[in-house]
Amino acid sequence: MTTIDQTEGMSYLESFPRKFLRVYLPLGLIMVFLLFPFYWMAVTTFKPDAEMYDYEKYNPFLIAHPTLEHIKKLFFDTDYPLWMWNTVIVSVSSTFISLFASVCAAYAIERLRYKGSRYVGLAIFLGYLVPPSILFIPLAAIVFQLGLFDGNLALILTYPTFLIPFCTWLLMGYFRTIPYELEECALIDGATRLQILTKITLPLSLPGVISAGIFAFTLSWNEFIYALTFISSSENKTIPVGAITELVNGDVYHWGALMAAALTGSVPVVILYSFFVEYYVSAMTGAVKE
Repeated sequence: MTTIDQTEGMSYLESFPRKFLRVYLPLGLIMVFLLFPFYWMAVTTFKPDAEMYDYEKYNPFLIAHPTLEHIKKLFFDTDYPLWMWNTVIVSVSSTFISLFASVCAAYAIERLRYKGSRYVGLAIFLGYLVPPSILFIPLAAIVFQLGLFDGNLALILTYPTFLIPFCTWLLMGYFRTIPYELEECALIDGATRLQILTKITLPLSLPGVISAGIFAFTLSWNEFIYALTFISSSENKTIPVGAITELVNGDVYHWGALMAAALTGSVPVVILYSFFVEYYVSAMTGAVKE
């Protein structure tokens, strides 16, 4: 009898209290830690102001009299629908632009086998490490000179500066796992590099491309510094900037509307992750292989 068989045969001796302490309790704590912010946002969104500030009379973790007043204030007293539309347009556009450039760059670095390709890949990754708080200063000068200030195009063209390096680095690791023999056979049959990329490499690396797209979309959706610097009018703002600048008046924080904006603003990203979770996990597995 092998060691594996012995382990499986003795598994019934593991008591439930021990399994609870080793498995269920840690998982439960992790779930509470991860989901509590969403619960707190939901509670604050539907809780009246009277309950929100009177902790002696009302339980801060429960809702006694639910209300939709904060959601009404968010959707009808602010430009939140426009913020949502701007965020979608900017995130989707910058994601597709970054994915196109990243696929071309990662394929050239990993599959063309030219001298110094590793150093080029390292330089691209180091470019991602440059903080946006440094890049936005020269980018602001360029945006003003080109007349793109206070428009979605300013964000669509500046977001790829931090999206392309990250997506390229992620796709490089995934392209590295694809056998070179497939491309060599295609070259022998007369296929061009473009045909190999579109008909062989991309279909095989689709989970990696989806994973990079999810990361790029999430980074674009949550970006704050560039949107705060390049956008000034309320109707052109994105959700992260609009919620902070329009729902905070001096030292007065409209917590109900703020949490409603945070809750509804996180829904598209949650749906995206849930829909592509299978491709995301498999892509991350392939990207970390050497």
